[in-house]
Amino acid sequence: MKVETFSTPAAVARAAATRIARLLKRRGRPVLLLPVGKTAVPICRELARLHAAGRAPFRRATTFNLDELRVPPEDPRSFRAFMDRHLFSKVDLDARRIRFLRGDAPDVARECARYERELAREGPPDLALVGIGENGHVAYLEPSRSLPPTTSLVRLSASTRRGLAADGLQPVPREALTVGIETVLASKAILLVAVGKRKAAAVAAALGGPVTARCPASFLSLHPRLEVFLDRGAASALRRRVRA
Repeated sequence: MKVETFSTPAAVARAAATRIARLLKRRGRPVLLLPVGKTAVPICRELARLHAAGRAPFRRATTFNLDELRVPPEDPRSFRAFMDRHLFSKVDLDARRIRFLRGDAPDVARECARYERELAREGPPDLALVGIGENGHVAYLEPSRSLPPTTSLVRLSASTRRGLAADGLQPVPREALTVGIETVLASKAILLVAVGKRKAAAVAAALGGPVTARCPASFLSLHPRLEVFLDRGAASALRRRVRA
């Protein structure tokens, strides 16, 4: 595990975007697993800036997203719409290489199986960029007695729905499709990003506590190539034994 603490949320976003840009500039066809949300917005902004400067080429990349709400892709609340607004419309990513769960799929099991097949066909993601919820959720894997291993339909917790509402998403769906914990851990590398003191307890539990489904993000600590980028607020509850 590699933990780095930065002075400001803006510095975290710049570092995360630079990490992704380095991957995009390598030869080959990089595969990214991406999040949405408040933490993702400044990272997308930095990636767009780097792309405009010729430092983040997306033309050979394939992207998958971690999750999608139970709404149609054209719905402005959808995470597909979020990605179009904040990243896809600003870079040279081939639209044919954007992979997304269809939130309004009538046959959920079939849709989840399709997504897993596409992930397997493209190869494991070279990098999974993930955030963490205040309750320790990662993707939309909510705290529970057990976690779905592969892409599944999940019910959103009350705290997650309140967070979405606070972000201006109304009305808030009660369900979502999300990749499973084994799907995330199959990535070649994982970059966990968190900012703000409100995330401090969840970060400390994920990195320094037991691995438990009560804190889904704690499973990330099992990955041999986990990188963690935090601002001072998010790092404030870490034990001394967890170091950069």
